[in-house]
This record gives sequence, structure tokens and C-alpha cells, in this order.
Amino acid sequence: MVLEPVCCPTCHTPDVVKSGKSDEGKQRYRCRNTDCSRASFIRDYTYRGYLPEVKRKISDMAMNGSGIRDTARVLKVSPTTVIEELKKTSASRVG
Repeated sequence: MVLEPVCCPTCHTPDVVKSGKSDEGKQRYRCRNTDCSRASFIRDYTYRGYLPEVKRKISDMAMNGSGIRDTARVLKVSPTTVIEELKKTSASRVG
């Protein structure tokens, strides 16, 4: 049996605990670092739209002039995911 260390994807600390299961049956983890902004996370997401790399690429492609449908097709996510992520990104820059 091999134990794989689980680290928080935001603060990279290994101080995480199990925190139940998702609706799909995947293990959910919670970071115990009080300074970390992330409440809980799943190691292997089923949907690509939840991945931090994809979220970064959505905003990068928007800044380079790619349209919503083009971004969704290239990243293999829903156009609704692209729109919602752009709304979050623009709201965080304004506020």
C-alpha cells in the first residue's frame, strides 16, 4: 500500500483532513491552514471547468480577444462556464 501525500492546491500545505464525499462519490478535503482562502477541494475533478489552470486560461484568452464560444471549444468546457468565470474575474478586478 502506498500513501500519497495530499496538499492544498492554494497554499501547498500538507495540513489537510478528509471532509466527506461529493455528490459523485469523490473524496473531499479541507485545508486546516487558517490563512488559506480555500475552504475545501477535491483532488481529481470530473469536469475540467473546475481546474485552476482552465480558469486562468479563460481569462488569458479573453484578454487576447478570443470569443466565448471559441474559448469553450478550445478548452473543452461549456460556454456557460466561460461566461461565469469571466463575470467572477471582472467582479474581482472592479471590487
